Amino acid sequence: MTTLAQHIATELSVKVSQVETTIELLDGGATVPFIARYRKEQTQGLDDTQLRFLEERLIYLREMNKRRDAIIKSISEQGKLNDILEKALHNATTKTALEDIYLPYKPKRRTKAEIAREAGLQALANHLLKTPSDTPTDIAQNYINKDKGIEDSDQALAGARQILMEEFSENASLMGECREYLWQLGVLSAKVQKGKEIEGAKFKDYFEYAENINKIPSHRALALFRGRNENILRLDFDVLVENKDTHPCEQKIATAFNIADQSRAGDAWLLETVRWAWKVKIHSRLDIDLKLKLREAAELEAIRVFSTNLKDLLLAAPAGPQITIGLDPGIRTGVKVAIVDKTGKVLATDIIYPHQPRKQWDQSIETIQKLIKQHQITLISIGNGTGSRETDQLCADLIKRYPNKNLTKIMVSEAGASVYSASALAAKEFPDMDVSLRGAVSIARRLQDPLAELVKIDPKSIGVGQYQHDVNQTQLSRSLEVVVEDCVNAVGVDINMASAPLLSYVAGLNKTIAQNIVNYRDENGRYTKRNQLKKVARLGPKAFQQSAGFLRIMGGSDPLDASAVHPESASIVKAIAVKNSIKIEDIIANSTFLQKLQARDYINDDFGIPTVTDIIAELEKPGRDPRPEFTTATFKDGVEKISDLEPDMVLEGVVTNVTNFGAFVDIGVHQDGLVHISQLADRFVKDPHEVVKAGQIVKVKVQEVDEQRKRIALTMKRMEAKAPPQNQQRKKPQAKAHQQNKPQKNGTESAMMAAFRKAQ
Repeated sequence: MTTLAQHIATELSVKVSQVETTIELLDGGATVPFIARYRKEQTQGLDDTQLRFLEERLIYLREMNKRRDAIIKSISEQGKLNDILEKALHNATTKTALEDIYLPYKPKRRTKAEIAREAGLQALANHLLKTPSDTPTDIAQNYINKDKGIEDSDQALAGARQILMEEFSENASLMGECREYLWQLGVLSAKVQKGKEIEGAKFKDYFEYAENINKIPSHRALALFRGRNENILRLDFDVLVENKDTHPCEQKIATAFNIADQSRAGDAWLLETVRWAWKVKIHSRLDIDLKLKLREAAELEAIRVFSTNLKDLLLAAPAGPQITIGLDPGIRTGVKVAIVDKTGKVLATDIIYPHQPRKQWDQSIETIQKLIKQHQITLISIGNGTGSRETDQLCADLIKRYPNKNLTKIMVSEAGASVYSASALAAKEFPDMDVSLRGAVSIARRLQDPLAELVKIDPKSIGVGQYQHDVNQTQLSRSLEVVVEDCVNAVGVDINMASAPLLSYVAGLNKTIAQNIVNYRDENGRYTKRNQLKKVARLGPKAFQQSAGFLRIMGGSDPLDASAVHPESASIVKAIAVKNSIKIEDIIANSTFLQKLQARDYINDDFGIPTVTDIIAELEKPGRDPRPEFTTATFKDGVEKISDLEPDMVLEGVVTNVTNFGAFVDIGVHQDGLVHISQLADRFVKDPHEVVKAGQIVKVKVQEVDEQRKRIALTMKRMEAKAPPQNQQRKKPQAKAHQQNKPQKNGTESAMMAAFRKAQ
């Protein structure tokens, strides 16, 4: 019997011992980030991706084993368990296969087949199946039993048919064969529900639609299911067959039970039984199974896309500790203003009204300039929502009037800022601040450090998903939490500046311990060494072991506390210092010295070459941040709304979202443009993430604009810059963003517009 470790090892193509060790570590309370970084000797180098897969498969297989045990117990209690059946159950590798085997033994309501068996018709069913040369009506005469409700041979045959139909539909190997056949060759078709054409206009591309079920991409599958759930579309599933009289799966059923048309007396009756079994029982069940399989696969892919985008966004380059003014744009309600210092502490707030209806343009500029001068602000962070381009123009005018080479304005995504503003966390942090002003604080902070600020927001509200509301929300939440956890631990956390939400994602910590860490800091002042964490309430030895390496203390009493060197391996650094007669503080960042070291000279019984190599690398660049260098996009001056765009215009923008069908790019006109997957590169692209990622600055060329429908088609292929119109000669600084749109192909309208509708 294959063990869990053997099963997972085969799937990962690694040694069983690696998996066994990892399972032992996980069961002992170790986290994936900790194992990936600090237990390389034990796992023999499994990386975080392999470890995450191992963890997920371990959960799945353990759930399946639990279900298998329950099934075996149920069948055993019925007195129907035998060696062959038990072996089949143990050999099942998926939950679906397990349920197929269990189906005949699964307790259920009394079926027509069960009623027929109670009337003594099982023997008739067996006789007709094994002896097709006999005439069914003649044999059925022997089973008439008025006491049990069998009045004539027709009723007897009807009962026997129900028994056989149930046996056909509960044959596990046959169901598996039919299911795989339909998955490979089945076609899912969609038609609009009668009278729903206008109401369901956004699903127009699916009013007459058909595609092989195993070829349907995730975004299209989720659109189809959404259309069905909104009662706009009717979805049908089957294989396209030339012979309408006999379905291929009917032939498979007949073959499995040795039924054939040989002109014998019982052949016609048996073939009709096969036909009824397919139409009444099997087809409907497999239809549900395979639509569910398609949906689950689509959901997993959508979650993968969301997770990838979220990771790219969280690991976006931070502007760093600069005094920043955050502007949350609004038209009638005004532009909310918040100034934060280098640590994110709020210094001041205000509201200005430069736009309609008050039009206090000059007064607003003077207010911002006064704040900039008073607080020595170097960054202006502008939210990219309604009124963003108008507010961006306000800042451009300010910079023109008051030139300042140290001042930079940048547009950032405000996705989730309103969610944070109204959250209990924001209320606790800013109990006396108006909800609208909290959003401006978030916009300022997310420019300084996107990761530290975005962890305060439910990942589902950050706005980089694909049909995120149509997928399994529990699974989505779990996946996104894993992404946030991995990102936080990859970067590391300054324990003297981190918020409780950020600390809660550190390996080994939870919300309660994270809050206790902050409370201890508030009561006792900044931490000066990691060992002080042991005094924090509920932070025991295990939590300390798991978290310590990911926590940083800058300027503390121990220089190693500012690095990712774990306290448990500090002895290695001391050994290096002693052997080379050098102080530890003189080792750190000393590349010339460190590059001469040989890891093998410092290994011992506890730490091997992988750990020592990591320590030397960390000492060379202590606390290194894996995030890229901070850069900004440049929006073209004069291009502020969709009507300013022209075909062949070359622009710079920021990728706001990446889906399976392309990437959305903010080019500064309130409406993201779409670079369809076919336009991402001068080569075939299977996955857009191969070429672009959320937050990336790219150059694009305008292909087509539909101003009425607010849709912009862009390309990144073979761009040749076009000279801008006379009124667009000036250059304009900086920007970043987030939002959505979409494409495919249609013969009667342009490819771009058809693509947008298909992706709707």
